[in-house]
Amino acid sequence: MPILVKDYTWQQSEKEIFISVPLKGTAAGHSSVMCTEHYIKVNFPPFLFEIFLFAPIAVDRSVTKIGNGVILFTLYKQEPAVWDSLSLPNVNKETMQKLRENAILRLQEKTKEDAQSKAVKKRENEKYSLEVMMKIDEEERKRIEYLKEEERRKASEELEKFKEQERLEEEKRKVQEHQKRKEEEKKRNALNKSVFSDPPKPCIQAEKHKTEKIVPPTRKSGSIKIHFTPRIFPTALRESRIAEEEEWLQKQAEARRATNTDNLDLQDLKEEEKNPDWLKDKGNKLFAAGDYLAAVNALNLAIRLNDKIPTLYLNRSACHLKLRNLHKTIEDASKALELLTPPVPDNASARLKAYVRRGTAFCELELYVEGLQDYEAALKIDPANISVQCDAEKIRRIIQGTSLGPK
Repeated sequence: MPILVKDYTWQQSEKEIFISVPLKGTAAGHSSVMCTEHYIKVNFPPFLFEIFLFAPIAVDRSVTKIGNGVILFTLYKQEPAVWDSLSLPNVNKETMQKLRENAILRLQEKTKEDAQSKAVKKRENEKYSLEVMMKIDEEERKRIEYLKEEERRKASEELEKFKEQERLEEEKRKVQEHQKRKEEEKKRNALNKSVFSDPPKPCIQAEKHKTEKIVPPTRKSGSIKIHFTPRIFPTALRESRIAEEEEWLQKQAEARRATNTDNLDLQDLKEEEKNPDWLKDKGNKLFAAGDYLAAVNALNLAIRLNDKIPTLYLNRSACHLKLRNLHKTIEDASKALELLTPPVPDNASARLKAYVRRGTAFCELELYVEGLQDYEAALKIDPANISVQCDAEKIRRIIQGTSLGPK
């Protein structure tokens, strides 16, 4: 038999109802919610929350959020009025059973309507997808036809160019052969003329051999390797002043440390700057002095050296909150909570700070529901914290948009 949940809380205005139901350690994914105009049911075994509402609500506009161990209902009344109570008074078992059956029937009808609407929307989407695919296929077909036509045109042009080149080469070859035949004929005529007119010249080869010069062999190729001393400055070593250059390099390293830790080379760090704890203490001093940007730079460098220390992210979230970097505040607080696991008494104080800072950033971004969830998580850690209680109450009033009505 299920255990009925009775330790829920609720507030109301003339137009809205706010209900907070604790999940009592049950995972959010194991809960099922049923909400109709007159009936709300939440089943998260072995617990059961059931309420028969005092007056009808607008189901379509109502919102349910599950997270951080609670289920938050934001219900909108069909008619603005202040309810005397959340549930119907003096409801007998027969009326309760009838309301349950009507709620289940309405839920089944709504489920059927949603299924039909989904089916119609699915058919429309399929039809639209088919039309789009047909259009894409038609465009692709036209593109392929165009590419084929271009290929045919290019092939025809290349074939014509090849034929023209072959014709020119053939004409050139014929001209060369004609010139060669003319030269051979000219040589034969000259030879015949010299044979019959000039006397023979003895020892021509011997004279030619004497006039030939002996050419020495070509020298072998090679390469010479030259090694230069590495230098930071472009001037030659004999022209440089080493002491002044070292002083200048040291000043440049200090300037990089002071201005931008993200692009800082770790070789430029001093010995104490390589210690994340020293950098954390330095960031705390800068934060206390009001120099939040310098504190962020110190913590950035500490996180580069060791990104597993949750305190570094927690402290940096405080700096970003002061600088109004709200999204970075949420990121650092979430990273700190991720590292502060498992939740134990020793890290309770750090988890409380992380929830409060992230909740504050959410509220500054006007995400009040998320901010309220973080503040309620902080109250679970320290229920007696008056400051967190007051801030949570202010956030609830902002969500309601008006003062609280009677319970």
